[in-house]
Amino acid sequence: MAGPLIGVDLGGTKLAVASLEDGELGQADTAPTETESAERLIDQIVAAVERVRADDTRAVGVGIPSVIDTTSGCARSSVNVPLRDVPLRRVLGERLDMPVYVDNDATCAALAEAHEGERLVVRDLVMLTIGTGVGGGLVLGGRAYRGATGAAGELGHMIVGADLNGGAPAAGEDFPRAGSLEQLARGGALDALGSEAAARDPESVLGRLAAGGHEIDGRDVVESARGGDAESARLVRVLGERLGVGIANVINVFDPEVVAVGGGVSAAGELLLEPARESAWRFVLSGVGTRTEIRVSRYGGEGGLRGAALLAGQELAEEQA
Repeated sequence: MAGPLIGVDLGGTKLAVASLEDGELGQADTAPTETESAERLIDQIVAAVERVRADDTRAVGVGIPSVIDTTSGCARSSVNVPLRDVPLRRVLGERLDMPVYVDNDATCAALAEAHEGERLVVRDLVMLTIGTGVGGGLVLGGRAYRGATGAAGELGHMIVGADLNGGAPAAGEDFPRAGSLEQLARGGALDALGSEAAARDPESVLGRLAAGGHEIDGRDVVESARGGDAESARLVRVLGERLGVGIANVINVFDPEVVAVGGGVSAAGELLLEPARESAWRFVLSGVGTRTEIRVSRYGGEGGLRGAALLAGQELAEEQA
């Protein structure tokens, strides 16, 4: 059945909605995310979908930063959006009077990376999104893999550098755990590395920025590294090497065709990916990952939108089969 699909990419700061037809993504309708309440956020999603839908729109896919019960489409818990124990699939389906499918935003981004337009080109892919946190998405055998309860793919919480001399942490302690990939390789880790370097050497490129009243963050580190600053390049390399340990773990577990790295920090490109690859291959078991490509996300910021729309198409086709 022909007709467009709609993708919804919900983040903690921005809501984006766009239509996908014949592999082409339409103009995105974007707005700051409504975070006051679940009711107001749902109203915002409905209004945005109505603005981009056509008479022959087939279905809507929604990617959210949440742990999803994929059977019911219920958001069990969420990060930075007011959705907890909200039956989002049912509520949006009733409001929009069309099929709606809901999944984790990183899973949607992984689906996009596995496709060219609407054609599946990679059957086994792992997605890592490096931003405020570290997210993960899995496409295995050409399908999004969600695990027994829909919570699979929390790759940022794999432990890559734990010190267990004092024993394992107590249950219920805050996340991200010390030694986790998210704690060591998220964007905030690069912020901290940059601030510390600026304080150590006030005459450095980063030090002079800080002396002028600028609060150093990861973007400053990346820009300075691109400009040829050796210390900034070293800091990006440190983050890349940490990321590489996580990449090695997913290669050892899944032996995928592709590990794609997205999120804001991926804008560093090869400054990040080259040390990540070097680090990863040091920890990958001999004979594993011989066909694995480690690369930057092809779709960047629009991956979540594309993947959400592709999710809707896959799920709708499966229901109609």
